Amino acid sequence: MCMPNIFALPPLLRGAAALALATLAGCAIGPNYSKPAVEIPTAFKEGVNWQRAQANPQAALSSSWWTIYDDPTLTQLVERSLKANQSIVAAEAAYRLAQATVDASVASLFPIVTAGLSATRSGTGTNAATGGVSSTTGTVAGVHNNVSVSAAASWEPDLWGQIRREIESSKASAQASDAQLAGERLSITASLADDYFALRQADFDIASLKQQQAIDARLLDITRTAYAQGTASNDDVLVAQDTLELVVAALQSTETSREQDEHAIAMLIGVPPASFTLPPRTDYAFNTPAVPLALPSQLLQRRPDVVQAERTAAAANAKIGAAQAAFFPILDLSVQGGFEHNMFAHLFSLPSRVWTLGPDIAATLFDGGARTAAVHEARATYDEAAANYRQAVLGAFQNVEDNLSSWNHLAQQEAAYANIYQRNQALFASTQAQLSAGTASEQSLLTQQLTLLQAQQSLKDIQSLLMQSSVALIRNLGGGWQWNDKAGAAVAADSGNKAVQ
Repeated sequence: MCMPNIFALPPLLRGAAALALATLAGCAIGPNYSKPAVEIPTAFKEGVNWQRAQANPQAALSSSWWTIYDDPTLTQLVERSLKANQSIVAAEAAYRLAQATVDASVASLFPIVTAGLSATRSGTGTNAATGGVSSTTGTVAGVHNNVSVSAAASWEPDLWGQIRREIESSKASAQASDAQLAGERLSITASLADDYFALRQADFDIASLKQQQAIDARLLDITRTAYAQGTASNDDVLVAQDTLELVVAALQSTETSREQDEHAIAMLIGVPPASFTLPPRTDYAFNTPAVPLALPSQLLQRRPDVVQAERTAAAANAKIGAAQAAFFPILDLSVQGGFEHNMFAHLFSLPSRVWTLGPDIAATLFDGGARTAAVHEARATYDEAAANYRQAVLGAFQNVEDNLSSWNHLAQQEAAYANIYQRNQALFASTQAQLSAGTASEQSLLTQQLTLLQAQQSLKDIQSLLMQSSVALIRNLGGGWQWNDKAGAAVAADSGNKAVQ
């Protein structure tokens, strides 16, 4: 609060004291904003160094994080989504609305000036002038002209800072809207990348399952031949049939997933699924970016939901001062002047001038507690916003902890599956050599080839999950972990809006 506590003064002295203090100090009633305190750890539990960060509306920008995957198709799809996705279009419209609200609040600081011009011509008959009885009113029959030009100005000085608090609140709300827009962009692009990597995973799985289907079909034929020769049982045939059917079922499920991923990508880039096709790539290489062992604390500044929650708290805090200002009188300064005459030729002459000038002071003496309730409502709204901000910060840390935990375990799984795949390559090569030497059967080679395909599929699936985990980490860090040490800022942002100043 920018002035002494005058609420304890008698009602008659309260207005005069507040007027004098506000005039001299030129400040606004109500608590000045300070960021809500949040108790957070100084480092991540899952092995990444982390320092406490503060939300910064200037950082609510979307960086081109998707380029770290070095995939032109992904980059093209993301750029299309940023231009055409309707959720982003709606968020941009909401941001423009917030900016317009700021402009409207600022306009309230200035006087309102109006001007008018009017001209009338009226006629009065004898009976109308006398009322049909007498001419006691002094009305004279005939035609009368009246021409007037007027201008008026009125201004309500912001003595108590109510308008300035409203401007403060609307600016913070616009910054929150900016963060929401950045969050929408991040969410859309991250969802698109996640669907894209899942689709590429499905491409490989479908090709692998089709190879497995062909091998299982051949193994079924071999088992049936062996059964006919009496060297295999009917149970062996049933097992081979089940194995083939399981692969067929898995293939159908994977194809369904791929089609749905393609539909989801079409929706994210703003086109009907029927008009969008992404050709399959069975040779796609999952190049997972490396997560650094240390993450600079400033990265949390870019997380849009944290920024939005903090700016919402700032807007709610300013509303408290606006509500408190309603307790004090309103001063309205107005002036009006112009000219009035029955002939336009003599309109702009000194005898034709008219003017009024004077202040107007109004104060509410009794409102049944409405203003007090408004202050309580504003304080409760701020308390709620502050709690939401603290929850957003804690939630951000939980999300990143979860991602790092998942990343660590997936990386170990990838190493294990890579070793399994390498060993199965050696085993398959050994079985091929044995088949050439006549010491192994075709069935043994096919069985080993099937195991090799399954090991390769497991490795590719884990690599895809690692890619999707990196996307989730990027989303939860607010747009990646790239940092420019020289500039002391996140890597250049190129597709966001600058926050309102």
